[in-house]
Amino acid sequence: NIGNFTNITLLNQSVLLKGVNDDLGTLERLSLKLFDIGILPYYLHMLDKVKGAEHFLISDERAIQLHQDLKSSLSGYLVPKLVRDENLKSKTWI
Repeated sequence: NIGNFTNITLLNQSVLLKGVNDDLGTLERLSLKLFDIGILPYYLHMLDKVKGAEHFLISDERAIQLHQDLKSSLSGYLVPKLVRDENLKSKTWI
């Protein structure tokens, strides 16, 4: 457990990517594995709209549905916040 060695809380930030981790099973396994090694799932970022990455974009509707499904299947502390970076001082929750 990584957190036990460092005596600090480690938080994970992941990006939601079409064709990589845009299914419930993958997101569940990621959250559980992170927790097993002492890392809390913290943020699940929507992909920034940048040139060359369009094929990884997921619709807001799909992301919100996945996030709802994740909340239904895991305990609250295992569900990262679904966010988008909109060049503001803080994250924008979706």
